[in-house]
Amino acid sequence: MKGLLNQLTASPIGAALVLVIAASLEVFGDSFIQSGMYRSSGSARGLWVLLGVGVLAVYGLFVNLPRWEFGRLLGAYVALFFVVAQVVARVRFDQKPTPAVLLGGTLIVAGGLVITFWKG
Repeated sequence: MKGLLNQLTASPIGAALVLVIAASLEVFGDSFIQSGMYRSSGSARGLWVLLGVGVLAVYGLFVNLPRWEFGRLLGAYVALFFVVAQVVARVRFDQKPTPAVLLGGTLIVAGGLVITFWKG
């Protein structure tokens, strides 16, 4: 698995794919825990939380297996995390982003693009 992820992250498209999968795992893990804490009761509450913990553990392994430049990666990752989080918030929880979230998100994505593509 480690070798495959290192090969994937050697190309920009492969690195983007790995980051999108990692962001999705983190966002879904968080959303499962939120479902357990605020949107369920009884044994379902515990199952949602355990599922979230498991998905977050997989995320942690997945994002840290490849050897890549962590500081530069973080800029792109934060932007992707924001986008995936907004999609999940809308689809799973029917939460529409406010104008402030959209403006702030635009700045986050712009910053991620600068960190990722700046040549200098």
